[in-house]
Amino acid sequence: MTDPVSQPLPELVSYLEGLAEPHILFDAHYRILAANAAYRRQFSPQRSVVGRTCYEVSHHFPVPCDQAGESCPLAQARESGQRERVLHLHHTPQGEEYVNIELSPLRDATGELGFFVERMEPLQVAHGQPEAQSLIGRAPAFQRMLALVARVAPSQAAVLLLGESGTGKELVAKAVHEASSRASRALVAVDCSSLPENLFESELFGHERGAFTGATAAKGGLVEAASGGTLFIDEVGDIPLSMQVKLLRLLESGTYRRVGSTDLRHADIRVVAATHRDLDRMVAEGRFREDLYYRISTFPIHLPPLRERRDDIALLAEALLLRVAPKRSLQLAPEALNVLQGCDFPGNVRELRNLLERATLLCDGDLITQVHVQQALQSGRRASPTAPTPHRPPLTVPTPQALQDLHNHALQQLVAQHSGSRAELAAKLGISERSLYRKLKSLPRS
Repeated sequence: MTDPVSQPLPELVSYLEGLAEPHILFDAHYRILAANAAYRRQFSPQRSVVGRTCYEVSHHFPVPCDQAGESCPLAQARESGQRERVLHLHHTPQGEEYVNIELSPLRDATGELGFFVERMEPLQVAHGQPEAQSLIGRAPAFQRMLALVARVAPSQAAVLLLGESGTGKELVAKAVHEASSRASRALVAVDCSSLPENLFESELFGHERGAFTGATAAKGGLVEAASGGTLFIDEVGDIPLSMQVKLLRLLESGTYRRVGSTDLRHADIRVVAATHRDLDRMVAEGRFREDLYYRISTFPIHLPPLRERRDDIALLAEALLLRVAPKRSLQLAPEALNVLQGCDFPGNVRELRNLLERATLLCDGDLITQVHVQQALQSGRRASPTAPTPHRPPLTVPTPQALQDLHNHALQQLVAQHSGSRAELAAKLGISERSLYRKLKSLPRS
């Protein structure tokens, strides 16, 4: 016996229909009672969702989100009795996309929570599938990080991105900027690690003509260029102590002076800072001002290293191959992917990209094999394998001769199993017939 379907007030349905953002209305049993025109246009242009459950439509789940390992805003609203916000990975006509959800509970005439309204807003800066240039991931650690980005981006709060080198701090800073009200203005990056101390102040604040030797004309600084937008202070832990107090004054008062000037200028900026350093330790050691630390870390976000999101390596590898070899249709063999997922990648996504680029140069065809990946590992700084697990044996990197023997053995097996012409075999391997001839000629005679 099924529960009777509650009927919402026609006035409520009419009100939702006129809203510009996608909205759905559903009951306490997760059944969708109405979907406005914006929702139908963006999320379900071909099929009506009315009468179906929200979790089946959005996630293709057979059970509610909280029973499938996801956060469920309805369950949270039942407990709190208040509006709830979550970030979910939704099925859409364009594939899986991250969507910000704001759920508002509505009480019926008896005071019970009878209906729920969901407003949905796609998060355009991140994807759960390969994209040429965006944040990419589906792993729980990545989703937790992205949920914080989605929550802080619309505000004006200072953000501090903490993470190892190569985890994508600049991409996350860009995501914060693009999901903010300042997205139409500039995102200006300050690379603190590349600026010598004697030029730092001039680059940041600008200078007047004659302020120092070589200052033949007045010049605005990076703060001025970022006016109305976002200032991304990369590697903030590398700022010299003598300059930290001047940066603090800017962040506290919103004012600064060009080098060689006494005139105060106003800066309308939002600050996103990033570092791979341990700022807590630097504060304790007196190498970083405590007041500046608190000023830039209103909302800290930890970026997970690649070893904490190994399940994302397949997605990242596919997207990175599009970047390093855009004119080739390259794919990773399953065994090659297994090798990548067994590496710790101390250089994180940057190291993964370098490794894949080496592998593409070692690959003549369209399929990157385990041999290509292991050759790439052998020729570069070796990505250390993860500790053995019941499901993944420890990775050992063979010698060049062992790799060549493995390559020869695989080719001999393919030749023995192939019954067609050599031209067909070359096409199957994704190489030219001449390349195949050279490889066969180099095989050792038995």
